[in-house]
This record gives sequence, structure tokens and C-alpha cells, in this order.
Amino acid sequence: MGGDDAGVGAGVWNSVSGGTVFGAVVQAQRIDSLNVEAPPQVWPPRQLPPPLPGFVNRTKERRTLRELAEAAVGQGVRTVVVTGLGGVGKTQLIAHCVRSDLGAFFPDGQVYVDLADVRRDGAVDVAGVLGDWLHAFGVPYGHQPAGLGGRADLFRTVTTGKRVLVVVDNVRQAPEIRALTPGDGLLVATSRTMLPALRMDGAVQLVVDPLDEREAIGIVRGWPVAQGEGPAAAELVRRCGGLPLALRAVGEWLVERPQLGLDDAVRSLAPFGGAAGRGWADEGTVDVMEQVFDSVLRQMPDHTRALYRFLGALPGTTFPAALPRAAGLPRVDAALGDLMTSHLVVAVGPGRGGAAPAGPPHRFRMHDLARAHAATEAATLPEEAARSLLRTVTDFYAEAVAHADRSIGGRFRLQDPPARSLAELGFAEGAFSGDGQGLDWLDAERGNILAVLRAAAREGLHDAVWRICESLWPLFHERARHADSLEAHPLGIEAARWENRPDAEIRMRNQLARAHAALGDLDRAAEELRAGEPLLALTEDARLRGILAETGGLVALAQGRTADARDRFTAALAANTERGDQHGIVVQSYQLADAVRASGDHAEARRLLAAALGLARETGDLAMIPKLTLLTARVHADAGEVAQAVAAATDAAEQAGEQGLTSKIREALELLLGLARRSGDTALAESCERRLAELRGPGDLPGGA
Repeated sequence: MGGDDAGVGAGVWNSVSGGTVFGAVVQAQRIDSLNVEAPPQVWPPRQLPPPLPGFVNRTKERRTLRELAEAAVGQGVRTVVVTGLGGVGKTQLIAHCVRSDLGAFFPDGQVYVDLADVRRDGAVDVAGVLGDWLHAFGVPYGHQPAGLGGRADLFRTVTTGKRVLVVVDNVRQAPEIRALTPGDGLLVATSRTMLPALRMDGAVQLVVDPLDEREAIGIVRGWPVAQGEGPAAAELVRRCGGLPLALRAVGEWLVERPQLGLDDAVRSLAPFGGAAGRGWADEGTVDVMEQVFDSVLRQMPDHTRALYRFLGALPGTTFPAALPRAAGLPRVDAALGDLMTSHLVVAVGPGRGGAAPAGPPHRFRMHDLARAHAATEAATLPEEAARSLLRTVTDFYAEAVAHADRSIGGRFRLQDPPARSLAELGFAEGAFSGDGQGLDWLDAERGNILAVLRAAAREGLHDAVWRICESLWPLFHERARHADSLEAHPLGIEAARWENRPDAEIRMRNQLARAHAALGDLDRAAEELRAGEPLLALTEDARLRGILAETGGLVALAQGRTADARDRFTAALAANTERGDQHGIVVQSYQLADAVRASGDHAEARRLLAAALGLARETGDLAMIPKLTLLTARVHADAGEVAQAVAAATDAAEQAGEQGLTSKIREALELLLGLARRSGDTALAESCERRLAELRGPGDLPGGA
């Protein structure tokens, strides 16, 4: 909203006379006494996966990484590309180096992403990755630019002058990581290819080879198992190709079976050959890893093999522990324990980057080679069984996502509440009950949810597709996941058409329009709204007319078409009045007042805001009260009514402070600061500056993000 300093002139409203305190001096005292909570502490992010036991001392590679880290400190940005076969231990090399050698060089932050988790149909959501990293460094999602370029610029700004480590796993192409380069520090990329384009940019290449026989035998001889006779250790190393992942899987399997020895493990690995052409892993690791996984799985109980095949059929890259429980798989916890013991599955911690971790992990990931192998196992399922499994997974996500959405707020929804409870879906009691837990879960699962949406759309599970899309709105809106929204909602639109649900199609098009508008593509937003308007004749729900009118008003206002915006917000207000939706009446009165203010009709704007404030107080719509009061202050400022503007902005700051609405406190103080500076009131300006400094977190930048 503009007009923070409009109409401000010099006056006597900040004078002190005859011992009586007037105007801004009083306001300064109120601001000084304002209860402003300190921003939540943001810890420097430490996002790298923890190192696993059994790591060998790769002296040469660790020395190279240490030298690069030393060179990066205070010298801009250095980039290293770590390449090698899948399963050779690239990520574990980096994790162990950070733990033992490199951590001290990068105290200001260590951020990590596995691009396999955010790659969809070959494309990577780089803007989403940057959004998460900026959040980890203390920049709230709502204060970030919407587009990739703006986020990349901000990330470089936030990390300039800091000692930062950035690790990007599973890179396929150089453009995937160029925007992820920090302002200062070290960027480490892992890849199964050489990425020559990055070498042309000056990156150093570090090749990680399979372990040589001496190193690998040293690992095997350290296992607490019966060693067998003769050269069993050397033969086992040869069968595992010197790959740490393969050795670790066999070793853990043996440790769980103390009656067996190395000779038994060697015999369990079939002779080489016959695996080529399966096409599920890197050339050169197919034979090795398939033999190892086949051997380990042959010795697993039936319930573990069933879980393994189930995981191989999942569309996404991670999975919540609740999913196989809800699917009715037998002995899920025991099976999951078997797969974790063999390092085929690892836990994904619940803590968000930059926040203090809390609670046990509830999400898991298969190693990418294990996932590829499990997919070949799942491919043997009959077609009808595979479709039934996808239906089960889709239904789980449709209901779990709906529960998470409903934990966030009481907004208008077309779909009924979920049929199954959270407990029936396999979640622990109280899941999503804490502040922001539902939104955090949606965010963590968004890659899997989008993968499920794509698979469900291909299989014609249309009812679930549009319902999932509707439930994802708070994620797209609150966390600014606009790229995800642009992918999901066309699927939702198509699904609504198949289901002959014009109301759902209107909902989908409106949410898609909001994403286009947030990204600055107002023409595309208007197109989606125009496509939805004829469908209103096919539904009697006035709320749908209201949401289209509201979004149309926001687009029109952003385009400077204030008369059109007024008409649309008037229609939205009428639709909410018809339904008796009191919160909707308050919100649309606010939107209409903003459009009226933009047109210069200050008296009408004040009238609308006064009526909305009365209704908000009457109905207990507390969150809207500081918004309405702050807009009232802006209207007064536009009209040159400085004293009234200062008083209203002070009221808004106090109202927001009572509710802990930090962003609204900041907006009110910034408006007051502008008014005080333009009028020359130093006492009020100093009070506002002090309070803004208290609100400013480590991610705040001059001028805002």
C-alpha cells in the first residue's frame, strides 16, 4: 500500500505548551511503552545430513576440501564439483569433512539441498530452494521476492560478508545451481557427471573413486562378525565394487545375523552378470548394487520386503511414517527398522533449517539407488494392484493434506471434512495441533504431494486431485510456493472438468490467478478470472462470486484501474453479505476501502472502515482490527489529517502488539516514522526507530526484503 507520507505538512500538532503534553509527544510515550516481543531467535543453519558410521579416511579428498575452504574464507566464493558413481560416498565425504575439518570455517551458516527432492519432470524449483534458505537465514517467507531473480539477489546480499557453506546434492546441469551461489563462502556440488560448464566457470573438480582394496578391507575387518576363512574379505570387497553404500548394507545385514560370517555374505552375492539393461542405476554400478540389494532383501522377512516394494511404487522421493501404516502394511515399524539398519532408508529430521530441531523424525528417504532398485521390484506388481496402491496413496494424501489445511484456519472450502481421523491415517495423537505444524508438514511434503498429483491425474483420480489442490492453498499463499501453484492448479482445473464440478473449477482458477498475480503476471491472472466467470451461472454459491470478484479487484487495483477495483470489491462485499459471512464482510469492506482510498474518496473510505471496525469488534474478528485501523491511518495521511493519522497508526501498533502481529507492528511503526520525519518530530521518530530496531531480526535488510 502506498501513501505512507502523503499529505504530511508542518504544523503545531507536536508542540508542548504550558506544561500540557499534546499530540506526538503523547504518541512517543505510547510507542515507548508498546510491548514489542523480540523476534524469535534464528540459529545459523546447520542443514547437512549427519555423517554415518563406518566412514574411511579419504585423506586426499579431505585435504583438497580443506584447502578450498581455507581459500574461500574472505576471498569471495569458491566452487567445487564432487563427482563419482552413485553409492561411492560423495555426500558422506562432505558430511564427515564438515563435522571434522570444515565446520569451523563456516560458522555463519551451512545450507543443504538434495535436488532429487525438488526435481519435477526434470525441472528444479530453484526459487523454492532459495526461499527455504532465506527463511533459514531469518528472512520470513512473506518478506521475500516472488521470483527467482529477486530471491537469488537477496540470497547473495544476505550471505555477503559471511562465511557460508552451500552444499547441493544430485546436480545434473550447471544452470541448476548458478542461482544458488552465495555472496561469500564455499559452494559444493555433487554430481554423477563432470559438469564441464561449471569447470569453465572456474569450479574445481574433485573425483571420488570407489575405495581401493586396502581401505575397503580395513572396513570389513572392523565389522563385529565372524570373518570366515581365507580371502573372504577381499572377495566381498570385489563383489561390492568398493562402493561404501554396498559394503554398509552387507555389513549391517551381517551384524544383525551373528550366526553368519563373511563366507556366507560372499555366497549370498550371485556371480556377476545378467543385470545389464535393467536401466535403474549408473552404468558401472548396476551389477554391484543390484546384487547387494537382492542379497540383502532375500534374507529379509516378508513384511520388510512388502514395505520395500511399497516404497518403490511411491511417486515421491520421501515418505511420512504414517503412510505405510494407513495403507495397512503389516508390521511397519519392524520393517522400517530393518531397512534403516541396512541403510537402505534414512530418517529425515523434522527441524526446519535455522530453527532449533525438536521431536523425533517422522519422515524418511530411501537412498536414490535403493529407490531405483525398489522401483524395479514394484514394477512386477500386476496392473490392478499397482492402480489400487496409487489409489491408497492418493486417498491418504487427500485426507492428510485436508487435515493439515483445516488446522491452519477456518476459511471457505468446497470439500467436506476428511472421512478418516488423523489417528486412522497413522499419525500420532495431536499431529498438526501446534502453531504452524500443519503448514510445516505441507511444506515438507510438497514434493511428494505434487508427485502424487501428477500420478493421480494420469490415472484419472480426478476427485482427489482437485481436493488436494484446494487444500494446498495456505501453503501456496503463506509460503509463497508460486511455482508449485502454477504446476498444481492446471491439474486441478482439468480434474474439476472431468468431475463436472464448475464450482471446483472456479476455485482452481481463482487460486491460480492469485499465483500469477503474486508473480507480477497480472494479464495471466486476469485471463484465469475471465475463464472462471461464465461458470458462475452453473453454481448458486455466492461465495464463489465473491472470491472471483475479490481477486479481480486486487488485480485491477495493482493495474491502477481503481474504478474497476471498486466495482469488483463492491460485488465481493455484496456476495459475502448475501451469505451472511461476517468475516467476509469485514475483509471485503477493507479491500473496498483501500480501492476507494486509491480513488481519492477519503470520506467514503473512512465510513467503510468505521463500519467494518464496528463489525470486527462485535464479532471478535481480532486479526482484522489492526489492519483496519492501520488503513484508517493511511486514509488520514492521504487527506493531510496528520494528527488523526498519527493517532490511528499508534492505535494500530498497540492493537497489533496485543496480538503479537509483528508484521503489522512494523507497518504501523514505519508509517509513524515517516510521518514524524516529515513533520520534524524527533521524539516520535526516535521512539519508532527504537521499536523498529527491537523488531529487526537477523534477516531484516535496510529497506525491507
